Amino acid sequence: MFGLVDCNNFFASCERVFNPALREKPIVILSNNDGCIIARSDEAKALGIRMGAPLFESEEVIKANQVAVYSSNYRLYGDMSNRVMNLLAGYVPEIEVYSIDEAFLHLNGFESYCSLEEFGRKVVKQVSKSTGIPVSLGVGSTKTLAKLANHYAKKNKKKTEGLYILDTAEKIEFLLKNTPVEEVWGIGRRSAKFLAQYKVLTAYDFTQCTPGWIRKEMSVIGLRTWKELLGESCIDMDHAPATKKSICTSRSFGQMLTKLVDIEQAVSYYAATCARKLRDQSSCAATIMVFLHTNSFRKELPQYAQQLVIDLPVATADTMELTHYALEGLRKIFKEGYRYKKAGVIVSNIVPQSHVQGSLFDLIDRGKHTRLMQAIDAINERCGCDKIRLASHGFDRHWINRREKLSPNYTTNLNEIIVVYAR
Repeated sequence: MFGLVDCNNFFASCERVFNPALREKPIVILSNNDGCIIARSDEAKALGIRMGAPLFESEEVIKANQVAVYSSNYRLYGDMSNRVMNLLAGYVPEIEVYSIDEAFLHLNGFESYCSLEEFGRKVVKQVSKSTGIPVSLGVGSTKTLAKLANHYAKKNKKKTEGLYILDTAEKIEFLLKNTPVEEVWGIGRRSAKFLAQYKVLTAYDFTQCTPGWIRKEMSVIGLRTWKELLGESCIDMDHAPATKKSICTSRSFGQMLTKLVDIEQAVSYYAATCARKLRDQSSCAATIMVFLHTNSFRKELPQYAQQLVIDLPVATADTMELTHYALEGLRKIFKEGYRYKKAGVIVSNIVPQSHVQGSLFDLIDRGKHTRLMQAIDAINERCGCDKIRLASHGFDRHWINRREKLSPNYTTNLNEIIVVYAR
């Protein structure tokens, strides 16, 4: 048996943990540049606020309904996610963190010595009590069925109290018949549109197709989903966290920039962010790309866009080295006379830190640099992001989109701890 734990309205729930006045109030979370809505509470969804919509489209609804608006605070959300996942890991011997707000639990053998109903209630209650984050738990004999059960538990919270277990054939058939095929994990809208031509509209309809037809029309991936819906487990637990094949850090500027020195500060910051992410997953990058472009929506302005790819002599996660090459690339593609809206850095050809191929002509003391990066990361982790940084990041940094709606880093910065005043 598999369980899927999903945090309900995760980003909004994180904001509510430290601001109880937001409970049962509509909340929206914005993208990195505060341009689009990337998360909504149930109350915001009920107001018709669309996922991915530009903020300005919903400003009237937001103002009329006193919707709380927050910039995305990924440091806070990441820390709260770690708390949830660490708590879940204490309940089961095997856990697979699927995303920032989802995790699969391996429950094989649990039925023989405890009630899955009792166990599931305990998990849902304890996670909510210990972290303040409400969760839903779906249980099924396959990962795909656990996904469907979780979706039902979340959509019917009052009825299920956050837990739904597919432990009988009747429950499974009921859920399959009441689940649109596009909501099945591994199918999606494009395949659903194709299946609709053959009157396959629900998950149950999909299970009634022949395996030969599924294999022919939807490849082995579709056949795997078909088997999973019928109770045959085809997707094993994945215990190793996925290593990203490339890492991109890019932002729209708070205002259009014309001076190289200002854009250098931004690109330096982006390169440092990529380096930190590489170190977080114990890997190094052998290729770096820097890009720069104007605002294509401003047709009345001169337009320019360019990028440059640089192959590094030795794969690295060193902030100083990556920044050096990023700035070198930027200076080659920068042109005077344009008003630039966005720049970014992408690192690729990522390899594990232990598999880096050295160079006979390498003059860098990589052991020393590694220890320096570890010390800087430790200090920044304790005292707050960017407390120690390269001078090339700048100090004024007026190119940053200020993100005035950003909540404090309550759990990761000692300077932003909640202060409570008693009367």
